[in-house]
Amino acid sequence: MPLLGEVDILEDDLVRVVPGVLDLLLKDRTTGRNILWGTEDYAALGHHAQDEIRLEAITGANGRVIRPRTAKAAHVQRRRSVERAEVFTPAWVVNAQNDLIDAAWFGAPTPFVLPKGRHCDWEPTQRAIPFPEGRTWRDYVRLPRLEITCGEAPYLTTRYDATTGLPIPVPARVGILDRKLRVVSENTLRDKDWMRWAKHALRATYGYDWQGDNLLLARENLLATLIEARRERFPKAAELPQHDYRELADIISWNLWQMDGLHFVPPGSDPNPDLLDNREPAYCRILDWSIPRRPKPVFVHTLFRKG
Repeated sequence: MPLLGEVDILEDDLVRVVPGVLDLLLKDRTTGRNILWGTEDYAALGHHAQDEIRLEAITGANGRVIRPRTAKAAHVQRRRSVERAEVFTPAWVVNAQNDLIDAAWFGAPTPFVLPKGRHCDWEPTQRAIPFPEGRTWRDYVRLPRLEITCGEAPYLTTRYDATTGLPIPVPARVGILDRKLRVVSENTLRDKDWMRWAKHALRATYGYDWQGDNLLLARENLLATLIEARRERFPKAAELPQHDYRELADIISWNLWQMDGLHFVPPGSDPNPDLLDNREPAYCRILDWSIPRRPKPVFVHTLFRKG
């Protein structure tokens, strides 16, 4: 599978190997259209901020148009930092901050990693993750977590260090989804059960961003993360059937969405709360997975205001 081990996932590979999945990863579930470019960085190619990202614009001869931040030109990186406050976090900082979140939930220092050498390195713990009294591994997997202004989603998955572009092996990954999948791997014996709980983990993992290229990279990273974690756990397992890939992409397209985080609307949309029809959605929508067999769309701003 071309996804495995590749930092920069090629859109042409997705189209060839799993038809229809890239279409899902480009979908904006609020507008019913595709996500927007959300930046003028591609204006020279004829793609402006309020244009939708079309399949043909990022495949074929255009297959290298969208690249991770570390592969972008230095002046583009600087401009995006100035204009959109785009700052990507080193993996060691991600690890330290995710450790703090987990320590609060576990009521004890993080059980996932140990410091190694310098403060900016770590190694995974060798024993299975222990859980505090009254809490189970299933609770942890279902625990909702959100990365705001997620960029390429470094806090959700550390497939690579977002500041260097260097890949990180599956056992050493420390993102939110990475940790959930480790727990799934330690507590399931069969591939079928692993996939069921991995989907629960994915449904509990959220993020949003303004810029469409970042969002697509984040979505691709989550899909690849799950595939790579499954391969690590079941190295001899058969390739996933295509309907599973489509289901994973469907979940991701709801859970990672494009949004103006100040107003809870798609970039460039009118935040007027009276505009709630299908022509001009006022607020972004995500799916409420609390009833897995009958999930329903809900407005993001209502969830945020409830805290």
